[in-house]
Amino acid sequence: MRLIGLGLAAALLAGCSADTERDEAERNDAGSSTSVPAQVADDARPFEIEEVATFDDPWAMTFLPGSGDLLVTERSGTLYLRDADSGDSVEVDGVPDVAVAGQGGLGDIVTGPTFEDDGTVYLSWVEADGGVSGAVVGRARLETEAGSASLQGLEVVWRQPKVSGNGHFSHRLAVAPDGEHLFVSSGDRQKKSPAQDTSTTLGKIVRLTLDGEPAPGNPLADEGGDAADIWSWGHRNVLGLEHAADGTLWASEMGPEGGDELNLVEAGSNYGWPEASNGSDYGGGEIPDHTDGDGFVAPTASWTPSISPGSLMIYTGDLFADWTGDAFLGALSGEGLVHVDLDGTTAGDDEIFEMGERIRAVEQGPDGAIWLLEDAGSGRLLRLTPA
Repeated sequence: MRLIGLGLAAALLAGCSADTERDEAERNDAGSSTSVPAQVADDARPFEIEEVATFDDPWAMTFLPGSGDLLVTERSGTLYLRDADSGDSVEVDGVPDVAVAGQGGLGDIVTGPTFEDDGTVYLSWVEADGGVSGAVVGRARLETEAGSASLQGLEVVWRQPKVSGNGHFSHRLAVAPDGEHLFVSSGDRQKKSPAQDTSTTLGKIVRLTLDGEPAPGNPLADEGGDAADIWSWGHRNVLGLEHAADGTLWASEMGPEGGDELNLVEAGSNYGWPEASNGSDYGGGEIPDHTDGDGFVAPTASWTPSISPGSLMIYTGDLFADWTGDAFLGALSGEGLVHVDLDGTTAGDDEIFEMGERIRAVEQGPDGAIWLLEDAGSGRLLRLTPA
């Protein structure tokens, strides 16, 4: 075990190029204001950090109910199952072929509400067809036997419209607490205008049945087509999607240059992109800030310069008792763990714990510990416990 921490200021203020597909949404740092979360020095952090394992370009993780075993996706298309008792990891067979380019590859994975009975998991990835690509959501059974694991009966339940480019797939997943609905974030694919077009699911959060059909009662159900999938719109690149204990849905979203967001997601709401943002467009183009009465839902919290949130977790444990109900975001360009004090649907103070590496994913363990995945280049799996 060792404690880790490096300076944050350079990472927050460094410039970036919008021309590199993968970096465009994940390393955007320059902004027009200086609003940054309070930095917490290494010796003031209320947790210790244990290095548990390493992975190659990890993207997401989820703990399995009952066993506490951990599934970890690698963007290159590999899925691992880590045994909670031994710490050994095995590669899971039956993962679909994925298109690895730019921000695309193997993405999120979550357990279905009936996992303990039938082993159902949902996963997302990117598929290509000629010169276009799009995110896909699939459902399969996780089967384990004698030190091996595989996905069986994989079926596609939802597809994002395919367009050119290799960015802003989003494809984060969240199963509703009622166990009846699957939420999927669908990015604007760096096209901007589709986020305001309700005839397409680009730039949206969709709500589906567990079979991938439009969920009854969706706000645009009467319009049919792709509109029937839509729960909310005006999104750019949602890379964190999580329900709080009270059932409310939260999303963390990449802004352009500045304007990263934490949003309370509500049915039929328009979050403004690209008509409103607290950030600036690449190349210095101005975008109107969120203002009262503009017809858009303003973020509950936002950051300029960018922290580049790659994930979101709402803490429900009691190991860190003072943090129960609060939000935690993995910061990529911010190279840290961002903590936002939530009081119901109101955001209070925020702070960033410097980690010295890009934090790709954050998850709560069965015992209430906080687990982190570092991004490509380091790829460490870290476990945080009270100091």
